[in-house]
Amino acid sequence: MSHGDDFAAFSKGLTAGRPQVVVRRLVDDLETPVSAYLKVGRGRPYAFLLESVEGGAVNGRYSIITREPDVVWRCRDGQVEVARGGDVATARFTPTESLALDSLRALMAASRFDLPDDLPPMAAGLFGVFGYDMVRLLEPLGAPNPDPLDLPDAVLTRPALVAIFDSVKHEIVLVSAAYPDAGLSPDAAWTAAVARLDAFENELRAPLPARSRPQPAPAPAFTSPVGPTDFDVMVAAGKDYISSGDVFQVVLSHRFSAPWNTDPFAFYRSLRRQNPSPYLFYLDFQDFQLAGSSPEILVRLKDGGVTIRPLAGTRPRGATPEADKALEVELLADPKERAEHLMLLDLGRNDVGRVSAPGTVEVTESFVVERYSQVMHIVSNVQGRADPSIDAVDALLAALPAGTLSGAPKVRAMEIIDELELTKRGVGYGGGVGYISASGEADICIVLRTALFARDQIFVQAGAGVVADSDPAAEYAETLAKARAPMRAAEDAWRYDIVG
Repeated sequence: MSHGDDFAAFSKGLTAGRPQVVVRRLVDDLETPVSAYLKVGRGRPYAFLLESVEGGAVNGRYSIITREPDVVWRCRDGQVEVARGGDVATARFTPTESLALDSLRALMAASRFDLPDDLPPMAAGLFGVFGYDMVRLLEPLGAPNPDPLDLPDAVLTRPALVAIFDSVKHEIVLVSAAYPDAGLSPDAAWTAAVARLDAFENELRAPLPARSRPQPAPAPAFTSPVGPTDFDVMVAAGKDYISSGDVFQVVLSHRFSAPWNTDPFAFYRSLRRQNPSPYLFYLDFQDFQLAGSSPEILVRLKDGGVTIRPLAGTRPRGATPEADKALEVELLADPKERAEHLMLLDLGRNDVGRVSAPGTVEVTESFVVERYSQVMHIVSNVQGRADPSIDAVDALLAALPAGTLSGAPKVRAMEIIDELELTKRGVGYGGGVGYISASGEADICIVLRTALFARDQIFVQAGAGVVADSDPAAEYAETLAKARAPMRAAEDAWRYDIVG
């Protein structure tokens, strides 16, 4: 069968062992990423939506939908399982004999290729979540706390189809990938890639599902096993470790939960409206879902540079512009907040320095206040020129977990967190969500301001940085303020629910 010049190049590359893509561009200024996801992603296992709002107000250029992975890679307690095939929703996961990081790097290598120059880096690659506890692959922290949800520590997918929404060009770019390790002939791989594009486009052109009038629902009754008195005890223990010189700071958190019977994507729609953030994401992992609006980079590897953007120091938003400005002035003048931020800025320098060429690390922004719907934060930006010997996994593990979600020194802080918190943090708090692109770049945010949906429940976790002069009541109040955005989104999610 002949497919023309495009197929000839596709066939030659695939036969030579290089992954290939088939690209289709749709001129479309009417479809939004959310409406598109409702048509092509809702209810599909391993269908993801990634969006961005810059500065809390301006939509980022690119939003993406990924679906139909041909590989799903997951890790639990250092053991890796992989599912392969056209329908991974029903595919069997097979354990691998390789060490977790070796297995991940092998998958990265099999997925690595040079994208066409006119495609952004997220057009193909690995997408998913790295849980907080993935750091145990490098650090001898001992056994983690119990995980009552029994979820993986990380799940990555290699989508065969990525839809890129370009808000500048007002177009949707569909990218259908074919990989040599799938074992298909060039003709079969081309036919499958084009069929994916056709199916996606047909679904996209269909009308939205009929929407019945939403029925008001009672607000979820969130509870936490850690009350104010319990958190006071945790803070006191953390301060004792600080006094004894173990750490300078430790970030202690607790998890809220409530019964949940609404579509998790309705929660995401509510959250993105109430708390627009630089990193908005909805990930459906079949057995659980993650929906978040994270303000903070975990790590970015782009154009040969490594970026970490520590965010530490918090105030609630003011009711008026004048009150808001007064709170900003108060935040920047608070010695405790400044000391905490400086400590984590230094830790960010160290993390970037671990994977950067000597002498290239610099602070490009320092003590800037960024505003979000419920809170404002002090933010700085650290960059370095990536050492030529490192890859995206090195950059990720240098940053994971972020100092702003663990403390300083990081390893001892994590040991204290294990001692004082009740459950494993897992994928729902303190890890990273994002992608490692086919070209080797990475953009991964911290999992916070995020809800985890599993076992007919919603889980929201939030923490506070404890330092020598911390006030326990104030730190507990900070956890409530940080949890407020997802909790408010949960209260309003019924307005966005589509039945059927």
